[in-house]
Amino acid sequence: MGSFYISTPIYYVNDLPHIGHIYTTVVADVVSRYRRFIGDDVFFLTGTDEHCQSIMKAAEKLGIEPREQADRVVSRYHEIWKTLDITHDDFVRTTQPRHRQAVEAIVARIEASGDFYVDKHEGWYCSSCESFYTEKELLPGNRCPTHETDCEWQSEENVFFRLSKYQDRLLELYAGDPPFVVPESRANEVRSFVEGGLKDISVSRAGLPWGIPFPGRDNEVIYVWLDALTNYLTALGLGSDDTSKLERYWHDDGIRINMIGKDILRFHAIWWPAFLMSAGLPVPSTVAIHGWWLRDNKKVSKTVGNIVRPDALIERFGPDVLRYYLLRDMVFGQDAGFSDEAFVDRYNSDLANDLGNTVSRLVKLTRSIFDGKTPPESCNNNPIIAAAATAVSQYHEGMQSFEYSKALAALWKLLSEVNQYLVAREPWKTVKTEGPSEGVSRVLWNSLEGVRIVTTALAPVMPSTAARILEAIGAGAVPMERAALEWGRLPLDQPLPELEPFFPRVDRKAFLSGDEIDEPAPPKQKAKPSRQPAAEESDMITIDKFFETKLRIATIKSAERIENTDKLLKLTVDVGEDEDRTLVAGIAESYEADALVGRQVAVVANLKPAKLRGVESQGMVLAASVDGKPVLLSPDNPVPNGTPVK
Repeated sequence: MGSFYISTPIYYVNDLPHIGHIYTTVVADVVSRYRRFIGDDVFFLTGTDEHCQSIMKAAEKLGIEPREQADRVVSRYHEIWKTLDITHDDFVRTTQPRHRQAVEAIVARIEASGDFYVDKHEGWYCSSCESFYTEKELLPGNRCPTHETDCEWQSEENVFFRLSKYQDRLLELYAGDPPFVVPESRANEVRSFVEGGLKDISVSRAGLPWGIPFPGRDNEVIYVWLDALTNYLTALGLGSDDTSKLERYWHDDGIRINMIGKDILRFHAIWWPAFLMSAGLPVPSTVAIHGWWLRDNKKVSKTVGNIVRPDALIERFGPDVLRYYLLRDMVFGQDAGFSDEAFVDRYNSDLANDLGNTVSRLVKLTRSIFDGKTPPESCNNNPIIAAAATAVSQYHEGMQSFEYSKALAALWKLLSEVNQYLVAREPWKTVKTEGPSEGVSRVLWNSLEGVRIVTTALAPVMPSTAARILEAIGAGAVPMERAALEWGRLPLDQPLPELEPFFPRVDRKAFLSGDEIDEPAPPKQKAKPSRQPAAEESDMITIDKFFETKLRIATIKSAERIENTDKLLKLTVDVGEDEDRTLVAGIAESYEADALVGRQVAVVANLKPAKLRGVESQGMVLAASVDGKPVLLSPDNPVPNGTPVK
């Protein structure tokens, strides 16, 4: 067992999570789950970069402090990672005291190496990238090549880092084996850039009130990229009294992967290893670069205005389907186009047809023949064994070489082999003449065992789905050992539960038109109207009556569980008044207390106070009820506390 460290970039807290953020984190989660499965000691890190200038500007517009603005957005990250079942071991916020300690520690190390000096700095600056560009790199009109927004000319005296000093060492790093940067196309890009000559870089900024102060430099903060990149070591204890995690996961014999998008390639493949070399610390084993999700041939981003939000897809299909689509439809390292058409086609083809129908067909047939149990006879001499061995080998190869789409394609090839095997042997016909014979048992057992191997390997990508399918075929819980992909582990005579459909087929045309129904459509019922009946006149209220209820936007400042109850949380909220309010909300089964801090919600502000479990509630939080579970109502974008809801 080896140590395996993987991290995503910490995301700018200037926007809610979109498909680009989600892709990186989902892939890192899949890799972490896979590595745990094969026996590695895994540490998985993600987090948020909160010292970006966009946070400061957004806070100024709202008349609040930058930290408050960051809190609001960070709560949404916690929420979406929980929804997507992300299994990170730590979440770093660059506003945390422990992060400041780590940044100060690496700055001290670089200072001791003599790699800082003071000079005047000028250049074209993109506030979204937090980066300077040369005139050759800019688009016409001095626009950012990534965001296509106007860059500003800036000039000031700063602290510089001697990046040029590390040009030769970086080229040696790129020439090593295994490669430092993957895929090869990105490695060639970085190598070419460094061979063209490196210039020293500015690592401080003057006149900014938002950031970590640069030691010994009044009125200057540490440049956000030196600040942000250090987060990869913050979680391991750099600068603290306990460096056991740093020694455990950040050493030359371990695997250390930074997984990022191509837009921040130079920061991670040039600046970051140079900082570490200067600080006397090991560099990452690999910087893994993925492409962009595109819409209308442009990168998905808030600045461009073509954001793809995951909420509707997750609500309709569940998080596992989105996870599968992201891994299957993007070749890691290349760009991929996101479209609703591609999403529903992949769902119907791979999940509804190939996986869902195969499982349903096998379980129903096996239950009917063997009295609701798995087959009583197994088999160790059939063509599925060789097909499974090939698929498992290709799966491992793909998962370890950043070829996740190929890894999944190998599993679906095995599914195809299982279906061909069934069609060739036709056990549904044989049983009519032979009954529940040994031959029928072996054919069905072989097929179910092939599905078990596919599903077990699929668990890092679709954890909930894998658990449901393994239970449905009588295989038990999801195993956590590499040997689980070996042939022959499906139990005999194991009870099979009643089968529930996994992936009901979706009507493509109806889905794309926004008037979606599942296929097959339920039979029409003459007596049942297509819409909800109009409310009785006695249930209607006037607009004046409605406005007697004062609905306001509030920000949750703290949240904690109320003792001796599983449902109630005590919330402290800012409703835009002189004093904060205390509310009691029955949402503890759906929301973690810590994840709610900073979130904006809608509240009833003129509800008569009432005591619940000894706590006086001064209002009520609004939530929808979906299958009996609360779903909080929040504004799409931050608004001032106390804003009326109309």
